[in-house]
Amino acid sequence: MITRTDVEEAATRIAGLVRRTPVTAADPGSFAGNVWLKCEYMQHTGTFKARGALNRVLACRERGELKENVGIVVASGGNAGLANAYAAAQAGVPAAVFVPETAPAMKVKKLRESGATVIQRGAEYAVAYDAAIAFAAESGAVYCHAYDQAEIAAGAGTVGLELLEQLDGVDTVLVAVGGGGLMAGIAAAVEGLAKVVGVEPEAAPTLHAALKAGEPVDVAVSGVAADSLGARRIGQIGFDVAVRTGVLSVLVSDDEIVAARSRLWAEYRMVVEHGAAAAYAALTADAYVPADGERVAVILCGANTDPATV
Repeated sequence: MITRTDVEEAATRIAGLVRRTPVTAADPGSFAGNVWLKCEYMQHTGTFKARGALNRVLACRERGELKENVGIVVASGGNAGLANAYAAAQAGVPAAVFVPETAPAMKVKKLRESGATVIQRGAEYAVAYDAAIAFAAESGAVYCHAYDQAEIAAGAGTVGLELLEQLDGVDTVLVAVGGGGLMAGIAAAVEGLAKVVGVEPEAAPTLHAALKAGEPVDVAVSGVAADSLGARRIGQIGFDVAVRTGVLSVLVSDDEIVAARSRLWAEYRMVVEHGAAAAYAALTADAYVPADGERVAVILCGANTDPATV
């Protein structure tokens, strides 16, 4: 479980090491409410995950847990690997990244270019995760979870603190959900000040299924956003914070995600990955319809994509 205090501590720890990403207003009349787009895809490594990775690595160093010659290990479909490789480089320690054999070639290439040691295992994230855990146990490397660690989620939540500083009031935050780290962090950051709506692909409804079951459960994973929103189940931290803060869940289809991504390019010249476009799809597909005058912020969380893909 994390709280706003954890997010504020993370913000202090990573200050000066992350970009303060811009917020831009959507075109007037596009939606019933007043909508802003938080351009977190402009963050170091192309996603919000740099925030959580830095918070985790620096906190471990403060506690004396980080071995300088061993460093860190992470299992990732790509984005968390890139972020943790970046954080490790900032800290001057090695990074080992376990990725599924199905990870996008572009992300694997970027990982190798970052200086990380890349190990491909299995067809799904779960297989790479098991291999990374074994590596951590054998080597003594600090394990950095892709989403379900308090320091990872709290670091991600600094996006929410920034948003509160940048806007003169916000009622609702729309955020894509995979494993739930970003959602949890933002929900903790804005708790009592704004509501959070988790937006998920129909093909990977981790939060939706968990809220229905009353606990995290495994879901089948497929679809266009599976490379970034492809967790099998919501993390315990994400679920606990969602229940505590009353996070809502809405679903969007693959076609709606693709259409939203295309619209962001056509109307704003923003290139984002499908997972990031899912949050915007909640508005363009009417999965979430703002009330008149409602102040809505959409987190565009990542851009590690091939612009040529549809």
